[in-house]
Amino acid sequence: MNPVIVRNVKIGEGIPKICVPVVGVTAEEIRKEAEALLSIPADLVEWRADWYEGVFDVAKVKEVLRNLRCALGEKPILFTFRTSGEGGEKSIAEADYLALNREVAESRLADLIDAELFMGDGLVKELIETAHQNGVKVIASNHDFQKTPEKEEIVSRLRKMQELGADILKIAVMPQEKKDVLTLLAATEEMIRLFAKQPVITMSMAEMGIISRIAGEAFGSAVTFGSAKKSSAPGQLPAGELSKVLKVLHRA
Repeated sequence: MNPVIVRNVKIGEGIPKICVPVVGVTAEEIRKEAEALLSIPADLVEWRADWYEGVFDVAKVKEVLRNLRCALGEKPILFTFRTSGEGGEKSIAEADYLALNREVAESRLADLIDAELFMGDGLVKELIETAHQNGVKVIASNHDFQKTPEKEEIVSRLRKMQELGADILKIAVMPQEKKDVLTLLAATEEMIRLFAKQPVITMSMAEMGIISRIAGEAFGSAVTFGSAKKSSAPGQLPAGELSKVLKVLHRA
């Protein structure tokens, strides 16, 4: 597997990196959340732009990104517009989704962008090409808040992301019973062992899936998501607690 280096963070080696979301509604809330992250053990920060009230105004989006960069220093920034179909706060047309992410990539104000796999092969390929032309990395993603697909389907989706050229491959699924968590972990292990050339991020959501958020190093997931003030998905642990547990498991 080839680690992905973003600023001073190497994703895909050693202890899983902790990503913390910023989910403010207003520019002022976003600024305050970002400043609070300086005292939290986060390796990278995800701006969940779908929470932002001005997200459909590109000039305002770029201004928020500039302020985030000032507040966060060298901490990598992941720009994410999570669509409502995959657990996000707002709906968006495909053309607008493409245009927004292209503008962000071309501005080079974010270090990574998130591209949802089910937006379509052509759209994802175009975003990846634009991002790479501007030195920006891409996390291809898929989020199923209803169920956990079969192991073969999880592996298939991750392999598809890799084929499209994404730098990092991500899938999050919802367990309905305990064996669903084992399905996600088994799919992660198989993907890493047999197919992965890029770092993989996987998680089983909600309280039932918490073990998947701390066991990444054992099964192959390279990043885990922790919370600061607000969580962006069910089951996220506070980043401080998460960091302590990850270090204990790493030593073991």
